[in-house]
This record gives sequence, C-alpha cells and structure tokens, in this order.
Amino acid sequence: MDKLLFGTAGIPSSSKGSPTAEGIAVVKKLGLGAMELEFVRSVNISKEKAPEVKKSAQENDIVLTCHAPYYINLNSLEKPKLKASIYRILNSARIANLCGAWSVCFHPGFYQKSTKEEAYNRVKSALKEITQNLKKENNNIWVRPETTGKESQFGNLDEILNLSQEFDNVMPCIDFAHFHARTNGKYNSYKEFSEILEKIEKKLGKKGLENMHIHITGIAYGEKGEKHHLNLKESDLKYEELIKALKDFKVKGVAISESPNIEGDAILIKNIYNKNK
Repeated sequence: MDKLLFGTAGIPSSSKGSPTAEGIAVVKKLGLGAMELEFVRSVNISKEKAPEVKKSAQENDIVLTCHAPYYINLNSLEKPKLKASIYRILNSARIANLCGAWSVCFHPGFYQKSTKEEAYNRVKSALKEITQNLKKENNNIWVRPETTGKESQFGNLDEILNLSQEFDNVMPCIDFAHFHARTNGKYNSYKEFSEILEKIEKKLGKKGLENMHIHITGIAYGEKGEKHHLNLKESDLKYEELIKALKDFKVKGVAISESPNIEGDAILIKNIYNKNK
C-alpha cells in the first residue's frame, strides 16, 4: 500500500439493501478508497457471488478488507468451540480472498480463567493452524488479530504485536477506540497515539506502519471497557489528534470507519487527513 486509504465498515448506509458489488460503487462515488466486508454475524457472500465483488472492487479501484464473525474464541478450552472459531476465520479468509480482499481481521478471544500466558499460547497455536492452512491453499491474505476493547478480552497491544512477530502473514488490526475504551478513557491524545505507533514501529519495523489495517470510531465505555460505538462528533475521542499522528508517522494502509454513521465519519476523517497536505 503506497498511502492511507479511508473506507466504510460495510456497504454505505445510503445504499443499504444493495448487493455488495453495488455498495462498492457507492464507496467510490463518495470519494473513498476502501470498504470492509462485514461477516460479523456470518460469512454472507457465497463463492458464486465473490467474483462479482472482486470485479466491482477492481473496476472502482477500491481496496477490500474483511471482518470475520464475532463468535470467535481461540482460547476456548471446549474443542468444538475452538474448531468452530478456527473454521470461521478460515472461511472468512477464503471468501475474502475470492473477493480480492487484502486483509481479514477478527477478535481473537477471551481470557476466561486462563492466565495471560496460557491464553497467548493457545491463540498462537490456533493461528499457526490457520496460517499453515492458508499457505497450503496459496492464500496470501493478511490475517489480523485485532486490539480489543475490554480487559476481559485477549488482545492488548503487546499480545497482538508479539503474534505478528511470530508469523509471516500475520499483522495487527489496530482499533484506536478499543485502546481508549479498554483503559477507561486513556489513549486519547496526540502523545498517546504516537506512543502506540512508536511501539508498532519498534516491534515490526517500518513495515508495521506501512501495512496498517485500522479501525476508527467514537465509543461509549465504562469501567469494564467498550459498551458501543458512537459517531465521532458525539464521542470524546480526539480524532483530529489521532489523524495528525497517523499523518506524522506516514502511516499507510486502510483506515475503516466503524461509526454508526459509517460514510459520514469516513469522509470526515479523510477530509481532516487531506487538510494542510
């Protein structure tokens, strides 16, 4: 990726009900450069429909990412649940790849009664199985565990960066609102956003900043972390300072708006980014 592209988490609200291929054309008309395929409840694109999605993305010059289903716990001690979680990520990666997508992200799981070390090792083992399967299938999509929004969830920055160091085709999905919610209101200044980006560069090198899959949204939170997403202007997230940090660190990749007002906020952050170029 040679720049930072901005996009929507799913089909723009203005074209709700349209097929994915048509939604991609709307993203282009809005002046955006990316769209996330939302498989959050199920993988909702068939093998048969995937070529249409890929064609639309190519014709409209839109980079696709994908969010795998929410029902994933790679730290589950129950074999059927673990197996189902691995399958959901693999299935998402396979369909996303057929759609021509660049990256698939997912929430890795919950600590439950495990120590952090036990959880890390279980998630790592599951990721090994996932990446080996994809390699055998010549599927080169980026696999991205996401930083999560609650202390009860596996997925702090160190865990995600360490996993990214372990595997060739694993890189982080960085959700800045999740940092803010997980710490009950911290990570909300230019200095703190810069610290996150510095840590990514330190652990993963320049490549870490030039190959980023980012989520941006306003967020409601409490002592236990994330509650629900908000539009940026209705939230306390200092998104202008975040955009300045992304710009100053010359971040490249895809930044996806996950606000309820997906295209409004995607356009808002793109315009702030392009201001004073």
